[in-house]
Amino acid sequence: MLHYLQNLFQALDVSSLTDAVLRVAAVFLCLTVHETCHGLAALALGDPTAKSMHRLSLNPLHHIDWVGLACMLVLGFGWAKPVPVNFGALRNPKRDMIWVALAGPGCNLLQAVIWGIILKLLVIAGVQEQFFLQMAVYGISINIFLMAFNLIPIPPLDGGRVAVGILPWSVGKYLDRIEPYGMWIVLALCLVGGAGFFTGPLVAFGRAVVNFFIGL
Repeated sequence: MLHYLQNLFQALDVSSLTDAVLRVAAVFLCLTVHETCHGLAALALGDPTAKSMHRLSLNPLHHIDWVGLACMLVLGFGWAKPVPVNFGALRNPKRDMIWVALAGPGCNLLQAVIWGIILKLLVIAGVQEQFFLQMAVYGISINIFLMAFNLIPIPPLDGGRVAVGILPWSVGKYLDRIEPYGMWIVLALCLVGGAGFFTGPLVAFGRAVVNFFIGL
């Protein structure tokens, strides 16, 4: 089964208009759920900011950053409009910041697993319609990539917030100060191929998790 699914990944044509539409739809869904989960985690931990600004929504238009989406589709990496979080309103700001940050990548991994199970069920049922198979494949691959990309340990990415929360403040404060320049640093890393140093192991981990559930 795993070998069949790997061959399916390689065989799918990604050049048609249908593929482009599916890719856009998958990106919209992944980013929307990712940001909503950040807001829900913050609300559960004491901060109602996202709720008060109507960002606890599965409407993609509430979350999409059009420049970030364009970069995702053209360059292979991108971002959504960050959900506002007042870290000072969290019950334990330093600790809870970690959980709020992990909520987004965590939900991406969960979505990848769900799409993996859907893909397996489609294959078992003998479904050969490329539309459904491709949607499931994109659901897996894009979610795994978003999980890995967002866990790069550079603020304002989620991995940067996790690192600031884990590190002693005497060290983490210096990492926190680069946040205004963080996306430029990440962009530079992507352009020179350095981002793969962080995303490569995380992508491998995500695929291993999905393969585990597909193989059950």
